[in-house]
Amino acid sequence: MLTMASKCTNSENKKKIMRIMLILTLVFTTVFIFLLSVSVGSVKIGISDVVRVFLGLEVENDTYRSIILNIRLPRALSTILGGACLAISGLLLQIFFSNPIVEPYVLGISSGSTLFVGLVVLGGFTFGMKSTTPMFLFTGAFIGAMLVMLVVISATKKVRNITTLLIIGIMTGFICNAATSILTAFADKEQVHGFAMWSMGSFSGFSWAQTKFLYAIGLPLIIASFFLSKPLNALLFGDRYATTMGLSIKRFRIIVVFIASVLTAVITAFAGPISFIGLAVPHITRIMFKSTDNSVLIPGVVVGGALMTSMCDLIARMVLSPTELPLSAITSLIGAPIVLFLLLRKDAAM
Repeated sequence: MLTMASKCTNSENKKKIMRIMLILTLVFTTVFIFLLSVSVGSVKIGISDVVRVFLGLEVENDTYRSIILNIRLPRALSTILGGACLAISGLLLQIFFSNPIVEPYVLGISSGSTLFVGLVVLGGFTFGMKSTTPMFLFTGAFIGAMLVMLVVISATKKVRNITTLLIIGIMTGFICNAATSILTAFADKEQVHGFAMWSMGSFSGFSWAQTKFLYAIGLPLIIASFFLSKPLNALLFGDRYATTMGLSIKRFRIIVVFIASVLTAVITAFAGPISFIGLAVPHITRIMFKSTDNSVLIPGVVVGGALMTSMCDLIARMVLSPTELPLSAITSLIGAPIVLFLLLRKDAAM
């Protein structure tokens, strides 16, 4: 008995060490991609010069400092947090619906945000504000995201089947897409062009004001999600088990939906609808870490989302430079084969 217990302990310790090594590898890779993102572009800047600028040291060409600090750094920082926000949002929704194929884009949250940003950009709605500021766009995106989720939550009172709830969310997304298309048909060409560029998804042109606003909203909610790991684990075993553990199901689900909606809204407002990150990263993380424990998945998803989005953003910028490709297209082209490969390898191993 003691031998069996010691073997189990050794096995658990090995798993913990492997998971720590894996997440450290992801962190170091993310840092490298971050430095590379700041380094490459129409003006090539060495990574050594990038590091010197970060450390406040002198560089040979003073123009490098302006390019790094005013153009590339806000974009790189926003991409990292944006990916983490979308990945966490996807994980929370997948647990909420007990369905691994759910994400903000599939469920219609992004479509709701897109519709209300369309009302701002194409329809001229002001929501009581005088000018188009970061807070202005975020307000529209947030209202759209919350309305879609309110439709889904209100349906939970009448519909018990999770699949039916998922279909309701998807159909609501279709309605939002249809309304956005109608707005586009009646808008001016210049407005349509700007909205079309936004709807392709991109972190291009991020200012420090937008980056600061993004971090002010997104970072506290990501930190808050770390404290939800135990309740989320309880929810995995069903509502009855979670209730016996002292969890208020209704209140907790409202918190989960609120966090997921705000994280989606703030990214959609500034970077446009970016698909696949919320779907793929949680799934990839589960396979890589071989765990359903949310205390393991949440940090893995945060780093994984930041890494994948940064890589895709770098590819979108560099493949056909100076033309920048739509970010959502790259996230799907890169993410889908990775998910398929991991799933096939997992099934082969079984």
